[in-house]
Amino acid sequence: MEKLMITGGRPLQGTVSISGAKNSAIALIPAAILAESEVILDNLPLLSDVAVYSEILEELGATVTWEGSQMKIDPSSIKSIPMPNGPVKKLRASYYMMGAMLGRFKEAIIGLPGGCNFEPRPIDQHIKGFEALGATVTNEHGAIHLHAKELRGTKIYLDVSSVGATINIMLAAARAKGATIIENAAKEPEIIDVATLLNSMGAIIKGAGTETIRIEGVSELHGCRHSIIPDRIQAGTYMIAAAATRGNVLIDNVIPKHMEALTAKMQEMGIGIEEYDESIRVLGAPSYEHVDVKALIYPGFATDLQSPMTSLLTQAQGVSVLSDFVYSNRFKHVPELVRMGAKIRVEGRSAIIEGGQLNAAKVKAADLRAGAALVIAGLTVSEGVTEVTGVEYIDRGYDHLVSNLRLLGADVWRQTE
Repeated sequence: MEKLMITGGRPLQGTVSISGAKNSAIALIPAAILAESEVILDNLPLLSDVAVYSEILEELGATVTWEGSQMKIDPSSIKSIPMPNGPVKKLRASYYMMGAMLGRFKEAIIGLPGGCNFEPRPIDQHIKGFEALGATVTNEHGAIHLHAKELRGTKIYLDVSSVGATINIMLAAARAKGATIIENAAKEPEIIDVATLLNSMGAIIKGAGTETIRIEGVSELHGCRHSIIPDRIQAGTYMIAAAATRGNVLIDNVIPKHMEALTAKMQEMGIGIEEYDESIRVLGAPSYEHVDVKALIYPGFATDLQSPMTSLLTQAQGVSVLSDFVYSNRFKHVPELVRMGAKIRVEGRSAIIEGGQLNAAKVKAADLRAGAALVIAGLTVSEGVTEVTGVEYIDRGYDHLVSNLRLLGADVWRQTE
């Protein structure tokens, strides 16, 4: 078992470069299945989820080659193979295989997804979209079976503005007959990224990033080369870490517009923010004001930054309230922060956080972003060593975490028991 060891109390200083977006990569890789020739993805984050997806594609018959952060996918030899078990069980985002395989082969058998277990994510909106396109969908022994004689474009209204459902329907509809309109679509930057890839492959998609997406289905898609957008959650995590340690850090390879909700709250706390074309500098201050934060769907404050933000708010004066209106049970990091001396109580969808000093402790990450929160908390502790287990979750979203933090002056290392 691996764990992260952190001796905190050091302000982070220097420059960190952000990797490609995890939440884009896990949709872009299955999207490559829809092409008939090679797809090249640049700026790919080197994460465990990405490695699992590579394994899944090879199991289907694709040729996958790596060169640094570039992945080349040749899907020309892919076959429709049932995948009720195996690598798909390791991924929450394995559901994207449903839309991709349905679009390419008009059939798929995919095991229900795994991943972080902070809250069930129902796929009813995904299934609603597939059925509207003409597919028959059944759940047999924990695997989703999809079949369609043909897929036909239609109008689909999502009851919930779901990122996963929006992307999955886009994948299937890209090779359906006729026009598909997705209403109440999610607007996240990662959806625009997927639409950009599909359009480069020959798809006809308009309106990505708005609540109405129009897709004109085509019979065939071809390969292309695509560079993934920077990871806004990874960028936000380093921004929060810089502020929590009262440091001075330049976050490079970032799209400042994607960070506006976080930037506004950090400025409200009294944290210095300097924005440039593709970078943001965070300047810590001796003391921070308490704020209230509401995690909402994009362009609101990202739910994936709710956990790291909790750690930052322990460094503010007074009482802050952090509410999550996307997921109701995403507070598994709170008991671990309390073990470190944090004064936090959870009431329904909200965490009430009283600022104060944290102490070193042995804590366990229950999911990906909870792990990031505990690392940030450990960086603020001036005495003792914080031990964070559950490193496998952290590895799902942060490549080069230890080396990046060490580059910024943190005393962090991995240790194996």
